[in-house]
Amino acid sequence: MAPRTKYDVVSEIAKRRGFYWPSFEIYGGMSGFVTYGDLGTKLKRNIEALWKEHFVRRQGFLEIDDPVINPERVFQASGHLENFKEHSSMCTKCGKSFRADHLIEEKTGMENVEAMGGEAIKSLMVDHKIKCPNCGGQLKEPTLILTMFKTEIGATGGEIGYARPETAQAMFMNYKRAFQHNREKLPFALAQASKVLRNEISPRQGMIRLREFTIMELELFFDPEDPACPWFSEVKDITINLYTEKMMENDIKEPLVITISEAVEKGLILTEWQGYFMGVSHQFIQAIGVPPEKQRYRAHLPDERAHYSLQTYDQEVQLETWGWIEMSGCAYRTDFDLKNHMEASGIDMTVLREDGTRFIPYVVEPSYGLDRLMYATLENSYERKNKRNIFHLPRNLAPYQVAVFPLVSKDRLPEKAEEVRSMLIQKGFWVTYDEKGSIGRRYARSDEVGTPLAVAIDYKTVEEGILTIRDRDSWTQVSTTINDLPSALEAYFKGEKEFSDLGAPVVRE
Repeated sequence: MAPRTKYDVVSEIAKRRGFYWPSFEIYGGMSGFVTYGDLGTKLKRNIEALWKEHFVRRQGFLEIDDPVINPERVFQASGHLENFKEHSSMCTKCGKSFRADHLIEEKTGMENVEAMGGEAIKSLMVDHKIKCPNCGGQLKEPTLILTMFKTEIGATGGEIGYARPETAQAMFMNYKRAFQHNREKLPFALAQASKVLRNEISPRQGMIRLREFTIMELELFFDPEDPACPWFSEVKDITINLYTEKMMENDIKEPLVITISEAVEKGLILTEWQGYFMGVSHQFIQAIGVPPEKQRYRAHLPDERAHYSLQTYDQEVQLETWGWIEMSGCAYRTDFDLKNHMEASGIDMTVLREDGTRFIPYVVEPSYGLDRLMYATLENSYERKNKRNIFHLPRNLAPYQVAVFPLVSKDRLPEKAEEVRSMLIQKGFWVTYDEKGSIGRRYARSDEVGTPLAVAIDYKTVEEGILTIRDRDSWTQVSTTINDLPSALEAYFKGEKEFSDLGAPVVRE
């Protein structure tokens, strides 16, 4: 039996405590689909809110919400029908299909096999004698397969449609109207966080590769003759680990440690807008709990790069089980999409400059897989301490902020605890309540779901209005009054106070 990995441990806790679990369990499940429980739904929502804080609210960018099903002509214009394909290899014995580049990576330990191109993939399958992982049978030569869900629009048969594999086309199709809403000023951006579907050939990495998942994308429109980013100075001194196309081609193992500004000045990052979003993304990924040394940016080689992109950098995070995994991509799409939609629709997408010339805006796109971010958040926050499971989730991401416990379930303590719980809920906090088992077991359950603080109600609370707050991370405690509790918690969750500032230290005999 294979040893348990951290992915196994995190996934077991996630299922048991209600973060997420495989969908359709009562029918045996189906790979590539996941269901979020109460804790997972709240954690996912909080990560999305943090992303919008970094990428949308502060910059004053616009948001939209667009249909998941699109008519075929949208993806003809965008190039997806021609290019959104992966190499698939079918077993001659059991008939199952598998993504060829993933089989090669699993057998050899190689990385980014997709970037090597179709001929290299076919050769590697033969050279390494790769067999079917399901039954050991012989695999057919890989062929390109369209990985989009196809449907019909109209109950009695009508126009062919596809489930969108990303949200970007919505921003391009609605660009002209949004440009008007932005008072016809550039630069501006459209953002969307929504469900997408990809008909993956053989998803086998749980949360890392799903058929239905949430993408958070932003399309930044700008004049190519005026490419300066007004917020570039905020990120220019951030140091990142970078792998350029040339480094990838030469198989250089050590990253280039460089500041954002140096990378832009040297042309390693083609635009200030790319540099800006890569810097903000570095901060965002750190804010969900991934340290800088576990982050890197890797350039796509031409055979891997999407058909619309002039340059793409994947932001990868190092996970204990899966190694370096893409969390986001930052693509320089130029005017490819708007130009293609203008030609296909006949709608003018150009903008008039003050000098009378017209142009199609260029685009830079940061794109994030929310489900992967959620798993990365859980893995990087997990600790096994004194036989207890703890998720050290950032305080602004935790599904519940405070747990309220009566010390014992008698002597009016539960009633007082309910009063405190109701007061905190009225003040807007996310609160749980638990009176089952010993106080130690309740603390352990609270730690295992990542709740930052636990409030204990004891006899002093009933008699004097004094209660105890326990810190999830240090297991230390402070005391404060019921009246002071809401303001103390508000300051803590705003980041204005640390735990030790919330009250007087409690020294246990």
